[in-house]
Amino acid sequence: MSARNRRSTAAVVTAGAAALLALCGAATNAMAAPSSAGGVKGSAAMVAAASSAHTLTVPRGVTISDGTRHVLVNGRSIDFGTVVRDLAWNPSGSKAAFVDGHGNLVVSDPDGSHRVTVAANPGGQTWSHPTWQVTAADRSNQIPAKNNIIFSAKIHGSTVLESVKATSNHGKPAKISLNGEPGEGNVPQTGNTWPNVGGSYGTAVYENTHTGEVYIRDDYLRQQGGALVKGSEPALSPDNEEVVFVRSVHGHDHLFVEDFGGSSSVVKDVTPGATTDYTEPAWSPNGRTIAFRAPSGTYTITKTAHGFGTPVKVSAHTGLPAYRG
Repeated sequence: MSARNRRSTAAVVTAGAAALLALCGAATNAMAAPSSAGGVKGSAAMVAAASSAHTLTVPRGVTISDGTRHVLVNGRSIDFGTVVRDLAWNPSGSKAAFVDGHGNLVVSDPDGSHRVTVAANPGGQTWSHPTWQVTAADRSNQIPAKNNIIFSAKIHGSTVLESVKATSNHGKPAKISLNGEPGEGNVPQTGNTWPNVGGSYGTAVYENTHTGEVYIRDDYLRQQGGALVKGSEPALSPDNEEVVFVRSVHGHDHLFVEDFGGSSSVVKDVTPGATTDYTEPAWSPNGRTIAFRAPSGTYTITKTAHGFGTPVKVSAHTGLPAYRG
């Protein structure tokens, strides 16, 4: 069974289980410059960018991290008290995870206070793009609740995916097992980066820099996966039925969405008129809007009755966008 068809089948299985159970619901070393989330800017530039952002309608919940100690939240600059790279929020928006200036994985309150070093970088490694894996327990299948942070770790030139409990204090990350679908061969074990978890069962998508493809990993029962589509920087929708990713078209990076919720998958360019690079997409919690980065700032596109609308600039600030639940 292909990865695409497996996703459709898994969605039916997990949705049925949920109904029965009523489940609730980036840099060359650890001290390197900020990752693709953006370069370090001076405080004066931050103030100017924040002021400019006020002239635009920043959607509620959108945050932008750019590798400085300031994070733009709803158009306001919040000083986290430490360098913030690749910030991501847990589903409730009560905690932020990011990589600090020492390359450590840190969790904090929404204003940067009460910081805890979940895992300390041992040195010689580059950690990037943390993502929260939060799921309820499935007692019928003896699967415990999960509250983990998955991230990319570049170790001695090889990039792998690792995981650590979000509640750890100087915990020890472990490499994530990646198993291919039976009959489809093995999935790459290195070159994996940009993980993103979506939905209530811990499913993750990620890119592989060697194959140039987006992969999916089902972390519900089978813990298997495979290639989905050619692209990079994927993000999985909250309902696990769509993945947005980046693909180059005529010299510019466009955003594509693959819908694999039906009997067959559909891949569509949702920014066909792009005349610049659109990168680093993130889904809103309700799955209706995608925020993304462009050289001139942060944009969003929203679902319509016929697909997606046109890009709308929501902030003059440039960095890694994320949604705070």
